This record gives sequence, C-alpha cells and structure tokens, in this order.
Amino acid sequence: MARISIFGIGYVGVVAAACLAKDGHEVIAVDVDQGKIDAINAGQSPIVENGLDDLVKDVVAAGKLSATDDVAYAINNTDASFVCVGTPSAADGSVGLKYVEIVCRNIGEALAEKDGFHSVVIRSTIVPGSCETTCIPVLAKASGKVPGEGFGVGYYPEFLRESTAIEDYYDPGLIVFGAMDDPTRDILTELNENLNCKIHTVDLRTAEMVKYTSNTWRAVKVTFANEIGNIAKSCGLDGQSVMEILCSDLKVNISPYFMRPGFAFGGSCLPKDVRALRHLAAVNETPSPLLNAVLEANEAQIVKAETMVKSSQAQKVGFIGISFKPGTDDMRESPLAELAARLIKNGVGVEIFDPFVHEAYANENSTAGRGNDVVPDLKDRLNPDLTEMINGSDAIVVGNIYKDVLPELNAVNDKLMIDLTRINRNRVSGDSYDGICW
Repeated sequence: MARISIFGIGYVGVVAAACLAKDGHEVIAVDVDQGKIDAINAGQSPIVENGLDDLVKDVVAAGKLSATDDVAYAINNTDASFVCVGTPSAADGSVGLKYVEIVCRNIGEALAEKDGFHSVVIRSTIVPGSCETTCIPVLAKASGKVPGEGFGVGYYPEFLRESTAIEDYYDPGLIVFGAMDDPTRDILTELNENLNCKIHTVDLRTAEMVKYTSNTWRAVKVTFANEIGNIAKSCGLDGQSVMEILCSDLKVNISPYFMRPGFAFGGSCLPKDVRALRHLAAVNETPSPLLNAVLEANEAQIVKAETMVKSSQAQKVGFIGISFKPGTDDMRESPLAELAARLIKNGVGVEIFDPFVHEAYANENSTAGRGNDVVPDLKDRLNPDLTEMINGSDAIVVGNIYKDVLPELNAVNDKLMIDLTRINRNRVSGDSYDGICW
C-alpha cells in the first residue's frame, strides 16, 4: 500500500483522497482552507457528491484519511503527492497555473528538507508542456534537487463526472498517465492495475493533451447535439429522438475510424450532406456555426497539405492514391484530387499511383474516372509502376494506403515523403519525412 498526500481538497482532491483511502492507502489531504480541513478530520465531506459523505466518514474512522495545512508534515509522511488544485482561465483564455505553481513551490521547499525520493503527480488540468516548463522547474528550484533523481514527476488526469464520481473512479472509461521516472510510473501503475480498464502509459505531454482533448470532445458533442436539435426543431422534428437513434449505431457513428487524425474528408456523402444540412438550417433561419466550422476546417486541411508540398519546392510529385479513400475508384469530391489539381494549376508535375482508378481505365469501364472534375488528363497521369513513379518524383504524397505496397513505401528514405494517412506509426516528422498531423 502507498502513502499519498493530496494537495487541494476540492472536488477532485476529496474524491481521490477518499477512494484511495478506501483501497487501503494511507492518505493525507492538504489545503489552506481550515473549514475543509476540519470537515475531513470530523469525518465529513466538504463537498456534496453522491455517496461521498459515508465514504469519508468510514475512511476517517478507519484511520486511513486525515487532513492538515502542514505541507512539511504531509511530505515527510508520504511517498507521493497528488496536486489537485484548480486551474481557472486567465483573462486571455489561457490556463491559469497560479495555484499549481504555489503548490509545487511549497512541495519543493518541503522536499529540500526531506531525505529520500518523492513523487509529485499533477492531476490538475494543464495544457501540454506545463509539467516540463512550469511544474518541474519550480519543483527543482525550490527543492534544490535534480528532477528524476531527487524527486519524480507524473501527470495523471482524472475523468470523473460530478454526481457519479465514485462510480467513475472504480469503473473508469479511460486511464492514462505520464511519468518522467520509473518510481512514479510504478506507483501510478500500482494504483490502477486492479481496475477493469486498459492503462495507457505515455509521456507527460501526451497525457496532458489527452485530458484537454477529452474535455473538448465532450464540449463538441454537446454543441453538435444542440445544433442538430435546433435544426430538427426548425423542421418540426424531435432532436432528442434523432440523436438517440444516431447513438444506437455503434458500428459507424461511434466508430474510432473517423477519430483518426489525417487528411480531409471527401466522397459522395459527407461534403454534400454537410452543405445540404447547413443550407436547410439557413433556409429555416437557424444558426449552424458548427457545421460552418466543419467545412472551413476541412478546407484548411487541404490548404495545409498544399503548403507542405509547396514548401518542399518539389517540381514533380508522385501521389499514392487519388480516390477519396482506398479500395475504390470513386473520386467524387476527393480531397486528394483537389490537392493534385491545385498543384497542377501552380505548375507542379503530378503523377499518380492508384491501383483501383487505374484498373477502371485499364478495363475500359464506362465509369472510369468517375467523379473527377478537377484533375486534368487523369488517365495520362496514372502510373501502375510504383517504383518507376517514385524514382521519377522529387517528393511523394501518400494519400491512401495499399497494403501490398507498404514494404516499398517504408523503404523510401531518399525522397521527401509527405504522409497524409500514416504508413507507419513509428514514424514522425523529421529529415525526409513529413506527417500532416504527427
């Protein structure tokens, strides 16, 4: 069992403290608010949360949870500290790190007088890079110790929902944490290994980003549901019924396939249907800012890819894929075709390897090149010989993945590769490789 101090007896802090104590760990809660301290020590929860009053009462009575304002006492009597203070927005919208800095400084000063290793785990919501640029330097300066040697640092975000926090703690949908050292990583693993959820161990910045992504995604979902609800009502329909039916589809609409960062969307459905729904909203005088943003963001992704190619100053570019997705010859509103057309218009030579589009032309299908209204001389630009196309190009744009050509693509290291889909999860931007989102 671990000995843990919790800094900040707010919503996250008190729930974490009580649940950790219930699991048998020795927990000391730390705060500057004497009222909260007194409440905990009296076996009472300082916040209202379903089931928390009884839980705090039980763990305090069992001697597993106590509270204090004495930072040095808490540090000297625990092996790890969780920082759970608030990070309210600054005037410019940036994350406010004032309270996090204060707590890290206080912890660091106490660590200066403590022998032995101590882990400091940030649970407050902070933007990527905050641990490295703020928390670690403050701790190091205040303690006079070397990060990773005298003390450890981790970032361990919470995903608790108010009113179901205790239930969420023991039945989490997501566990992720980052640590700069093995002892801190081991502690966090020990605390979570018995929960029925996969543990994602990552670097500090990734863990910080996952927390913000999760919260923002929830906000986007609420906004989307509201926008659909408003449009549905303008048509005399029940928006809640529409969304309930939508959410019953766990195969496509709740699929991770569409949550994979990469290039723009296209095809016969998505672009035109977003436009049509946006137009319907306008006709019914119903604002649709999110739908507007969807189309704007999709266009911005094409512009980003175009800029990547232009920055390479390549005079001849080989495209891997031109249809709107692999496995089809359908080019209706293909963002790859749009990208190729823009490059051609600017004088860049474009050659294309796409086995499905090529097959349609080779078989003299009447629908060969279906949906293409932007790429000039498409048939003449197709090259069924991947090796020949790569050798004759200054840069390669990977738009679609075809499994039988992956070995050859992975072996390319003497040409600039602009990857819009990610041929290899182990590759990130650098040298002669540039990934659009990685």
